[in-house]
Amino acid sequence: MAVVGAATAALLTVARDGVDDRALARSICQACVDGLDVDGAALSLFTISAARLTLYASDGAAEMLEELQFTLNEGACIEAATTGRPVLVSDLRQGSDAARWPIFADAVIERTPVRALFALPLQWGAVNLGVLDLYRRVPEGLSDAQRRDALHLADTAALMMLTLRTEPTRFADHLGPPEPWLDTAVASRVEIHQATGMVLAQLDVDADQALARMRAHAFTEGRLLIEVARDIVARRLSFTQDTNDG
Repeated sequence: MAVVGAATAALLTVARDGVDDRALARSICQACVDGLDVDGAALSLFTISAARLTLYASDGAAEMLEELQFTLNEGACIEAATTGRPVLVSDLRQGSDAARWPIFADAVIERTPVRALFALPLQWGAVNLGVLDLYRRVPEGLSDAQRRDALHLADTAALMMLTLRTEPTRFADHLGPPEPWLDTAVASRVEIHQATGMVLAQLDVDADQALARMRAHAFTEGRLLIEVARDIVARRLSFTQDTNDG
């Protein structure tokens, strides 16, 4: 069984009730700072209109990083968003990674104390929700254990964000102890259970993966999960192994 790292474990303790986008982004960034030995973090979300929205930055340096990258249209965050792959730069002052973005690297060094930068795409399947940026003031990369923890946390954070954005009513008027974020039985709503079973059969995947695919589609289309589920049950929407569903 895989060992859950400190940052991911901290994130999984976040209560579901009363959470909105910005509160969740703050919790994600704080888990990174506490568990990965980084000095700061920021989370930017991509909306349905393809605009970029910084939901949370832990400090001024993290906020400046976001502004520089999107002003100059280059840097680790832009590359992570474009490729869907993590971009880990242990030293912005030297090396092939830093050389790819000379203007950005010079601006960061001039305006901030940042020396190492790690950009993690928040991605689920083909859907890229945004990017989580982490930084260190010293030119030092993540250890192997920290890297595994960071990647696991990014996956967990992406699913949390999908859950929140496609099922907002789950967080209203919550009574009793907080429910786990990664609850397979996501709702007592009959349509969601039925739709999950149908997508499970269509894709030959387990229930968690079927539900995640439905959430990703809902996020991409700017809809609620229940709306997507009703379309699936009514056979107005079906899923295939391709990234395009219709």
